[in-house]
Amino acid sequence: MAQGPRAGRRTYGGERAGGGERAGEAERTGECKTPRRTHRRRRALLAALITAAVVVPLSGAARPEIPAPAPAALPPVTATTLDETYEANRANAAEASRMAAAHGNRDRAAADREMADASRQFLTFDGRGAGLATEVFGDLAHADRVAVLVPGSDTSIDTYDRFRDAARALYERLTREAPRGTSTAVVAWLGYETPGTVSTTVTTTGRAEQAAPKLREFLRRLRAVTGREAHLSLLCHSYGSVVCGRAASHLDVDDIALVGSPGTGADTAAALHTPARVWAGRGGDDWVAEVPHVSVDLLGTTVGFGTDPISPSFGAHVFAAGDGGHSDYFRPGSTSLANLTRIVLGETSEVTHG
Repeated sequence: MAQGPRAGRRTYGGERAGGGERAGEAERTGECKTPRRTHRRRRALLAALITAAVVVPLSGAARPEIPAPAPAALPPVTATTLDETYEANRANAAEASRMAAAHGNRDRAAADREMADASRQFLTFDGRGAGLATEVFGDLAHADRVAVLVPGSDTSIDTYDRFRDAARALYERLTREAPRGTSTAVVAWLGYETPGTVSTTVTTTGRAEQAAPKLREFLRRLRAVTGREAHLSLLCHSYGSVVCGRAASHLDVDDIALVGSPGTGADTAAALHTPARVWAGRGGDDWVAEVPHVSVDLLGTTVGFGTDPISPSFGAHVFAAGDGGHSDYFRPGSTSLANLTRIVLGETSEVTHG
């Protein structure tokens, strides 16, 4: 989602926690003294979003083309071919690094080179354009509990480390908390071109509609690796929750957790048409609380994402996410990370509620 008028600290997901914090501070200090004024502000924000999404042309500078090889041509991955898949994608990342360096893009070359490290485990890698990658933490072939993370806006190879840090923090917590004999794995799925935080695409469902079939296909193939017995949780951050909402009715997963969500495009959890348990959490200092939770069709474009997932009318299981901001849900030691860990481990009675 678009950032507020003052930029704050940039962390996971590339989104700044600035504008919403100012609005929240205004409400706490009494600057917004009446519900009417709050409603006016939200209507004004909605009008700005509609204008940006429908009227204002895309004027941002085009991303410079960075040469990279086509993705490695591989057969469908199975539990027995994981090592070969990881090795082929590391080799592809190494070649992408060499090509980026020859092109003079040292930052991308360095990012690709890190992904080529022998310790990395990629199910997919595509260094072209903004870049796509799917990384595994843990022993996927033998995992009893698997979490798949779907990122929000401004996530690419160039900003990938932030997304990776979130996945790694979850995996480390799962490893510590899992009962004896329970194996866990985390998959960081950067399988779609995420919208820019400051862009028209972040206010509409277009990117999510393009990403949903890719997520469905990925999870279908993932089941071929994990087997039917593995418990699969889908953790969707920010705009990633719009992607999950669009894909939900076709997903073979046990839990869907929406964090920092602007909405899913559905009015209720039941309207997602999924047998999975649907969870939702939002930090107390998350600016996304100030986003108007509406969905408007205008000139053939859907702007906004509908009902607030943490509202009682949506019907999700709302979990406590602490006082953190939009980029803090996977911060080590946070309330949110503790509850997401419990959800993945199936310890639902231990989840604290918001």
